[in-house]
Amino acid sequence: MKKLKEALTVNAIFSVVSGIILILLNRQIADLFGVKNNTVFWTIGLILICFSATIWYEIFKLRRLAILWIIIQDYAWVLGSLILIIFNPFQITAIGNLIIAIIAFIVLYLGVNQMIVLNKILPTKNRV
Repeated sequence: MKKLKEALTVNAIFSVVSGIILILLNRQIADLFGVKNNTVFWTIGLILICFSATIWYEIFKLRRLAILWIIIQDYAWVLGSLILIIFNPFQITAIGNLIIAIIAFIVLYLGVNQMIVLNKILPTKNRV
């Protein structure tokens, strides 16, 4: 259980720190991404803080289905990032796309690590 809690804790910390950065530096990040509207950055920041709170809750509950939902959300983040990078519908700068790619890689690692640990700790026969 310790490894699962550690994996979730890393995700929660990464999410809350990212959320705070997006909220506090939303204008600077918008400039870096080459977009005029900074609303999306502080909005995503708030969502990440809420996401982090759900992860913290599951660190104590350790319910398989809820943790799977967290992992699915991580994978959805990665998929959304890939779509943004490939199609670039908002004309994001090259540095903005690089940042998106780096964060997507980190989130993919977090999701895969959580899935591996979850399957070792809470096998499918012990579904909650």
